Amino acid sequence: MNTIPGIELDGVTIRAGAFQIENVGLVAPQGSYVALMGKTGSGKTTILEAIAGLRRVTQGSIRIDDRDVTDFPPAHRGIGYVPQDGALFNHMSVFENLAFGLHVRRVAREQRKERVLDLATLLEIRHLLARSPVHLSGGEKQRVALGRALAFSPTTLLLDEPLAALDDETREHMIGLIEGIRREMPVTVLHVTHSLAEAKQLADQIYVIEKNLPKDAESDLPSQGPPMVKLR
Repeated sequence: MNTIPGIELDGVTIRAGAFQIENVGLVAPQGSYVALMGKTGSGKTTILEAIAGLRRVTQGSIRIDDRDVTDFPPAHRGIGYVPQDGALFNHMSVFENLAFGLHVRRVAREQRKERVLDLATLLEIRHLLARSPVHLSGGEKQRVALGRALAFSPTTLLLDEPLAALDDETREHMIGLIEGIRREMPVTVLHVTHSLAEAKQLADQIYVIEKNLPKDAESDLPSQGPPMVKLR
């Protein structure tokens, strides 16, 4: 595996209202798939938002592909982000959602169309391109959100519990699609999840936020599978 950091957090402190998470250190090598786990309210989403540039870091640094992006605006970080709710634009078609990032970056119309069709084929949603997100199932919405995040070919992909609201069959299908994306695209992934089984199935490494983690929860953490790093 590549030893150059795709994502690196060094001594990062983030404040969000009364909540604070301090001295976070995390390294995901380029092209790796890293899972981030922890209790509800432990700061998993806050960390993703800081990496994406949506929350200010009060201390420490964030590097993407060995480049310090701590003070960069979100659009200049080369990051695709899928929030928990997908955040699709309901006034746009699926095609327009997928093309949005390319349109903002002023990619030519024919190139946008070609990229959208390629992604729609990979994610098995070509038959949905004319629909509004309002009329999609949960699994379909997640595939569209994933496609929109990948459309401009980011080097880094942040996923905030992308499989949490899906039934078992749809979740397994999505896992297969994500594995296919890994084979097709050179992207570093940081995936927030509550599911240990999901983390072990997808990740090369697992980080666990131990803040407020009960002592007896140690028994639920993996003794086999991907290496685990504890964030205290």
